[in-house]
Amino acid sequence: MGCGVTSQGRLCYKPKGIFSKLPTAPNPLVHAFATQDEAFASGFTVLKEAIARTAFPGASIAITHAGRLVGLKAFGRFTYELDSPAVNTDTLFDLASLTKVIATTTMAMILYERGALDLDTPVVQIVPEFRGTDMRRAEITLRMLLAHSSGLPAYEKLFLRARSKDALLAAIFEMPLTADPGMQAVYSDIGFILLGVALERIARESLDRFVQREILGPCAMATATFNPPIALRSAIPPTVDDKTFRHRVVQGEVNDENASVMGGVAPQAGLFSTAADVALFAHNLLNAVALRVRQETGSLFTRRETAPAGTSRALGWDTPSQPSQTGQYFSQNSFGHLGYTGTSLWIDADRGISITLLTNRTWPDGTRQDIKKIRPLFHNAVMQALIGK
Repeated sequence: MGCGVTSQGRLCYKPKGIFSKLPTAPNPLVHAFATQDEAFASGFTVLKEAIARTAFPGASIAITHAGRLVGLKAFGRFTYELDSPAVNTDTLFDLASLTKVIATTTMAMILYERGALDLDTPVVQIVPEFRGTDMRRAEITLRMLLAHSSGLPAYEKLFLRARSKDALLAAIFEMPLTADPGMQAVYSDIGFILLGVALERIARESLDRFVQREILGPCAMATATFNPPIALRSAIPPTVDDKTFRHRVVQGEVNDENASVMGGVAPQAGLFSTAADVALFAHNLLNAVALRVRQETGSLFTRRETAPAGTSRALGWDTPSQPSQTGQYFSQNSFGHLGYTGTSLWIDADRGISITLLTNRTWPDGTRQDIKKIRPLFHNAVMQALIGK
């Protein structure tokens, strides 16, 4: 049983399971954060002190528990200058690799639910351009791409030589393997870009159109979008003063250079959102409210894979490991993901808890790594308040 802070005091409930059965009616996320300043004072202090130490200029958080939004708060400014705009709870952030789970992984989950996607299908059956001369490539499955065990490299600066989406994808289709498929888990942007190509071909639709219709719209994520309109960019915190590739301040456009070459819509990065809308996604995922997937499908994608040995990866998602940026209190049935720009979403399915933390820790040059120490401190403080540790 778990307890959550609400405007009426503490709410306790017994979770029905990792994921709820399909409901017969919508289950809205109830706003109940009137007492958040008292309840989460310790966690909020962690973020205020981090901003004071210039770990990041601004942050926005959202906390859900038992179907209620119990925390929604913003901190700091867009940059470290005193006249910079203040972050508020309506501020959009570059979600970076949260795109992998909110957009791409969920697209795969929906296609699996509908019987259109077989996890053990070899990638070359869908993307024959990827076959090449290395016979090992025929062994790579969609499951391996989701679980980051394909043998593809973690990352390549393809943007330095590929100046169009077609050229970048052509480079990925020829990318040499760095390991035998299925033998080790290496977090791979390259693998996820390839996965996105396969999913678009299965769905016969672009990633952004599918995501808008099947995920963002049904989950009522009104602010979430790829490629925010130019008119909104000044209201989005900048992520980097890019002096090597774009030669400008990157604000309101995707920070990830490979995603930029792909036009801002990419399987590994590109989605922008408020913390409140990320919390809506987590709520809908846990309760199968709008995504219309069975409990079995949700569990399949979010539980840790058994291979390769020692992996912490689920299908698209990650799970807590030790040491973990989740902190000490997330249960065994938890899953989440991090984003390079300083974003994260972690969900404790046993307790019905989600914690969203959005920052622009990459400003101005991407060198600050304090976020790795701040996340577990913040998560610990919030979880202690929610579960009474």
